Amino acid sequence: MAVYTEVSDEDLAAFLEGYDLGAMLSLKGIAEGVENSNFLLHTQAGFFILTLYEQRVNEAELPFFLGLMEHLSDNGITCPQPVKNRAGEALGRIAGRPAVIVTFLDGMSVKRSDATQCAMLGEALGKLHLAGNGFALTRANSLSLEGWPPLFRAAETRADEVLPGLAVTIAQELAHLQTSWPQGLPTGIIHADLFPDNVFFLAGKLSGLIDFYFACNDAFAYDLAICLNAWCFEADASFNITKGMAMINGYERVRRLEDAEVEALPVLARGAALRFLLTRLVDWLNRKEGALVRPKDPLEYLKKLRFHQRAEGARDYGLLR
Repeated sequence: MAVYTEVSDEDLAAFLEGYDLGAMLSLKGIAEGVENSNFLLHTQAGFFILTLYEQRVNEAELPFFLGLMEHLSDNGITCPQPVKNRAGEALGRIAGRPAVIVTFLDGMSVKRSDATQCAMLGEALGKLHLAGNGFALTRANSLSLEGWPPLFRAAETRADEVLPGLAVTIAQELAHLQTSWPQGLPTGIIHADLFPDNVFFLAGKLSGLIDFYFACNDAFAYDLAICLNAWCFEADASFNITKGMAMINGYERVRRLEDAEVEALPVLARGAALRFLLTRLVDWLNRKEGALVRPKDPLEYLKKLRFHQRAEGARDYGLLR
């Protein structure tokens, strides 16, 4: 979440006229994240999240995201729900951007996860993968293997401004992944961005999942690899195998990994690290002046990538079978 586009009181008042939410009481920008403009909206009807879609989100894909949240909720996943206006539509426009209001979830994200939280996250991820069954719409993952070379080309000439030799390192990793990326793994709906700031906890329990705007159809084990990257490394870039074991065990309590997924885990983890290295690098080099956003350090994911390059198998992530 972030703020790239400011919303005037006049624009917001006109937008809210189409809803049964009462008058606006307050609107506060949310600085976390890097993709869309997000605000905490307080009206007479309560608290909501107002999202204005920008950057990588394709407006034509918004029905997929909004429909998916409704489908997952109907199948036991606690996640935000689109609020429909009086015309029965969830999607509108404000300040020249496609926009939606979604329900507010109680809970707090964690800055530093522990093994118990990783176990709960793994279980929630497994439930999400099962809950996606039967969703009628599909969306290809535009930020998987085929999407990485264009991202690299967008940053290649300036990559060494961030770290000397970074462009060569990324090029070599791309070449490796293009020849070793696994095929034929079990697939379905994945979240693809389930970082700690997209997971809420309340009273010691996982209370909900948010921010489904990278969700797509892809390999389930790739989604798990993204979570291992996001949750199981310490500040010094060391992998916490206790957290990894807890997450994988939590996942397998819901959905057991197939042998091919186990074998592919190190390569999938490398790909996940490269994906976030690339998107963070592009964002780092193209920071929008004046935006209420904190760009994230791409080199964090270079350090994680180096760990994955040394991994010999799934045991290095805590999977002991």
